[in-house]
Amino acid sequence: VVVRSDAEARRVVESARRAGEPIPTVGLLGGDLCRTVGGTGDEARLHTSAAMHLPVDVGAVLIDGRIHWFVAHMVVRRSWLHGRIVAAMNAEFLGRWDVAPRSHPGDGLLDVLDVRMGVGDRLAARRRLRSGTHLPHPDIAVQRTAGVQVEFDRPTPVHLDGIVVGEGRSLVVRVEPDALTCVV
Repeated sequence: VVVRSDAEARRVVESARRAGEPIPTVGLLGGDLCRTVGGTGDEARLHTSAAMHLPVDVGAVLIDGRIHWFVAHMVVRRSWLHGRIVAAMNAEFLGRWDVAPRSHPGDGLLDVLDVRMGVGDRLAARRRLRSGTHLPHPDIAVQRTAGVQVEFDRPTPVHLDGIVVGEGRSLVVRVEPDALTCVV
């Protein structure tokens, strides 16, 4: 299945998981996962001997009792400027930002960032996000983990691969190692 975004890849994974079927191989033409694994966006390449087949982890999140999957990232936030932000990164990038410079989508781990900083520090960190030099920072807790539980004081929007899937207070996040084969 050829996809042009992380959201499209997530829909393929989620559809297969909900149907109890194997996840089909996904050809990546765009998105943060594609960029992380060095994809070129060249569809013709996907059908040549130059194409690389890569085993990739998939993230799973239980949001207040309902399971969802993601291929590149989960971001839980109300605003970029105020309040807590939690990001579980399978890919290195989130749009133009190098959010998790050490993240690798095939290592069996998610890079989880928990951001609790003031507006001034957020603006300063934001200027450094493109290059990945916002880390380390004393107000950004980072852990590389196969799973984590996150609690919020109130329901908070959950973005999976750029799409809001709902709100949650209690999240259980885990990685499914090598659950997806990608072609770039």
